[in-house]
Amino acid sequence: MSDLSQERIWIIGASSGIGAAVAKAYAKRGASLILSARSQGPLQALADEIGATALACDVGERATIEEATAQIAQSGPLDRIIHLAALYDPGAIAELDHEKAAQLVQVNLMGTFHIAQLAPSLLREGGQLALCGSVAGYIGLPKGQIYSATKAAVINLTESLRAERKDRDIRLISPGFVSTPMTAKNDFDMPAVITPDAAATAIVRGLDGSGFEVHFPRRLTLALKLLRLLPYRISLALTKRIV
Repeated sequence: MSDLSQERIWIIGASSGIGAAVAKAYAKRGASLILSARSQGPLQALADEIGATALACDVGERATIEEATAQIAQSGPLDRIIHLAALYDPGAIAELDHEKAAQLVQVNLMGTFHIAQLAPSLLREGGQLALCGSVAGYIGLPKGQIYSATKAAVINLTESLRAERKDRDIRLISPGFVSTPMTAKNDFDMPAVITPDAAATAIVRGLDGSGFEVHFPRRLTLALKLLRLLPYRISLALTKRIV
């Protein structure tokens, strides 16, 4: 990517929160953007604001992803695809609605699978595909389900894709707590919470770098990575204390 200002980027899940902030960050450096989300109204408003193309689709519905990829393919290869779309429904496992849980699996896991399978063909040789996991997927924590379970699966899927697609630059994004409408559902204190703009800055900087995983804020992510490395007899004793 010799001239970053000439990049063509598809951002999925761009209508609000982290996705919208990432879109604005790339727009500021002159990238040509295609923005996707389910919500046509907010998506079009953002696209008009920053001079991007709006292309509504629902990652939980494979047919809409197939339609979007076919349309994008007609205009030439992309430099990056950044997939950030997700649903969130926190709560203890015993309290979760099973239909909502199934919807989260469909959007978060199967949606990522659809992108992982269909989107790489849109990229130029060596182009970048970034999929969004979460620090919630590092280790099972109270009230993280079923969102956390889907994100653990996304992390595994992205690792596998990285090993399989040597012709593409596969990346993993693992955000911590970010102040968005999604995390407003939480009824607990969120440690090291950051703004969407701070998250976007971390993502843009990280994706310009060479590491596989972009994770932030590090004061949270490094602690959770350490917790994941501990033997179960220690880590599970610690997570039981979290309420």
